[in-house]
Amino acid sequence: MDAGAPSAKKRRSVAAESHGLERLSAPAPVATEASAPDSTAEPKESPSQEPAPAAGGEEQDGVDRISGLPDAVLGDIVSLLPTKEAARTQTLASRWRHVWRAAPLNLDHGDLNLGDEALAGAVSRILAVHPGPGRRFCIPPHHLHDRPAAVDAWLRSSALDNLQELDFWEDRPYWQRREFPPSPPPASTFRFSATLRVATFRKCHLLDISVDVLHFPQLRQLALEDVEISEGSLHTMISCCPALECLLLKSYGFCRIQISSNSLRSIGLGVSFCRNKPQLREVVIVDAPCLERLLYLQDRMSIDVSVISAPKLETLGCFSDRDRISPCKLMFGTTAIEGLDVVNLAMVVHSVKILAVNSWHINLDMVIDLMKCFPSLEKLYIQVHLVYQGN
Repeated sequence: MDAGAPSAKKRRSVAAESHGLERLSAPAPVATEASAPDSTAEPKESPSQEPAPAAGGEEQDGVDRISGLPDAVLGDIVSLLPTKEAARTQTLASRWRHVWRAAPLNLDHGDLNLGDEALAGAVSRILAVHPGPGRRFCIPPHHLHDRPAAVDAWLRSSALDNLQELDFWEDRPYWQRREFPPSPPPASTFRFSATLRVATFRKCHLLDISVDVLHFPQLRQLALEDVEISEGSLHTMISCCPALECLLLKSYGFCRIQISSNSLRSIGLGVSFCRNKPQLREVVIVDAPCLERLLYLQDRMSIDVSVISAPKLETLGCFSDRDRISPCKLMFGTTAIEGLDVVNLAMVVHSVKILAVNSWHINLDMVIDLMKCFPSLEKLYIQVHLVYQGN
């Protein structure tokens, strides 16, 4: 995932990694509805009759090719559809009636577009009629605070067995999001640790006692936004993900984090503020042999980032010089960049090929110094802010 500002959908653009998901299918239950005409039957035609025009999944010869696909393939297709559209496939024809229930469940609150009470009822009904397994489950994080017992019951449902993606997330602008105190997710959240590939936690409190016993052998993408977590638990969580490729970190409860990972390819960093709580100040990338992207998610971050070993790091940005009082600092060994000013050029960084900067105080010397620091640059993106100062 290119790590960027995360939504279940936006977050993937941040994490930016496409990956194949293994599909699990359950036996189809016997349909209780009245049978509809089988869409796979070919229409009877007289020799002189022209074939009917193709519609939907039909080809020019009038044969429904899609309905003829194996159940496993149809299940994969349906599990990738939005929640509401996937359920509606049951009405297409008798051939499709069992497919949704046999396919891995994709339950995303954003696809339902319902208020809180209606959403809670819909989630309960869907989990009651679907036998599982689960592919993706996404609900707004305030349900952890408002109805913890209901969330616990949902997560214990057999419809979510072998869940691959878990998101406590909502796709709304910040000014439309509710304010509520962070709550710990129920213990049932972590029963999927062996099968999860994508996990997003927002506005919750990850307790030490919950994190210390975790192991995520298949987790590829992890996003923590506005999450309260201690430094020790954060280290534990990263180290217990041996396959982790994308990390988005914009949380609080710790001041410093050291990252050593043989699998990480993308890191996104941001600052989350909470009164009287420790705030991230320092990131040390000790050993990341596969790291390709280091992304800053905000233009005002007083974070010192030190890169000790990341030989494949190719993409950096977006760095900003907006905060002149307490600028962000980036160090490669003894080479130091404060804001966008190269203050010590002890060594050049040949691996970086793409650099993005966001400047409020642009000048030619600054750009030249950055190009000297990164002599292998192939792409340089500069966003300039012009501030009007009246008389």
